[in-house]
Amino acid sequence: MEIDAVISPADLLEVPGIVKAAEKNGFGAVWTPETIHNPFLVSLLAAEHTRAMKVGTAVAISFARSPTTIAYTAWDLAKASHGRFILGLGTQVKAHIERRFGMAWPESVVTKLREQIYAIRSLWKTWQTGAPLRFRGEYYKLGLMSPFFNPGPIEHPSIPVYIAGVNQGLARLAGEAADGFHIHPLHSREYLEEVLLPSFKSGIAQRDKNLEDLTLSASVFVVTSEEERHYVRSQISFYASTPSYRSLMAFHGWDEQAQELSRLASRAKWEQMPDLVSDRMLEAFAVDCEEKDLPDKLRIRYNGIVERINLYKPYYPVENNGFWEHLTSQFKAIVQNKSTKAG
Repeated sequence: MEIDAVISPADLLEVPGIVKAAEKNGFGAVWTPETIHNPFLVSLLAAEHTRAMKVGTAVAISFARSPTTIAYTAWDLAKASHGRFILGLGTQVKAHIERRFGMAWPESVVTKLREQIYAIRSLWKTWQTGAPLRFRGEYYKLGLMSPFFNPGPIEHPSIPVYIAGVNQGLARLAGEAADGFHIHPLHSREYLEEVLLPSFKSGIAQRDKNLEDLTLSASVFVVTSEEERHYVRSQISFYASTPSYRSLMAFHGWDEQAQELSRLASRAKWEQMPDLVSDRMLEAFAVDCEEKDLPDKLRIRYNGIVERINLYKPYYPVENNGFWEHLTSQFKAIVQNKSTKAG
């Protein structure tokens, strides 16, 4: 199991310093979200200023882009990073796709994302091997790739594709068509074991792969202070108010609370929403412990389920009182010690 970092710089000029420190700190990968910056630009800077750490998007909004645009960008990043780039894609929700990006929301989220993945891989195959471009689906039909627009082969053409999701449909698609699955921070171990992992495995059964061939990566809410407790309650209440996460809440018997959160969100009563997040919800959805115990608590919670974890808060190398250094060094030591004993 590896521990990764998420970076969310206020300014792109911060990226070189942040990623250099992250690599020195011992993170296995650095992930870039699509919030206030284009994650591919951040990824390029991260690749340029690191040497061994993996670099990936977590996530780039797939429905805001065409498969060809994504394919070109990922191809360039794979070359620039010498094979360290991971393409992480997410669908976002209908309101953002339609009203923030001005794009159409598909009738079938799973079908369109599946087609995007296969279309992207078709483009990569054409560029690497010279095979004709032939992809036909419900949403995309690609058949034109003249030499002028073909970037040609690269040294590391096998670019891992991860997708993100909360519910069974995208977990199953990740197993069926992707190389990894980004697990949303709003999750519990029980939900992972009883809902997402079986769906992931059912997708894998549709292809010539094993569970060990794919990667589960989890983003994790952590609480090590009262300030973080308030912040995590706010984030849980925000996500749980969205219909997309209703099945998770219902799984735990909290559908009534989710409906009330949706009602408050529709009235912009944001300040009232964290009060509906009970201690039981916090225990289910977050790792709540003293800072010194966090590395071991993370290992215990995710051991045997995921291969990569990252905290749901951005990594900054300054003014952290040694928090990140302790986390990475102790986590790796604990994982190594347990692996050695198991062997």
